[in-house]
Amino acid sequence: MAKSGSSKGMVPEARDALDRFKMEAASEVGVNLKQGYNGDLTARQAGSIGGQMVKKMIESYERNMK
Repeated sequence: MAKSGSSKGMVPEARDALDRFKMEAASEVGVNLKQGYNGDLTARQAGSIGGQMVKKMIESYERNMK
């Protein structure tokens, strides 16, 4: 995956975990995300991946609050 500006200081293990999480979310919403460049995705596809990631993070947080 392309490196984003917001993850410059990220430890490699965290980057790897985030990349796996992103690939899992993409798979769940039916978007074919590949390693490396993904600039050919539509805004809708990219947004659906991000939205799925947020949804899963909120669900995880709510489970852990109990």
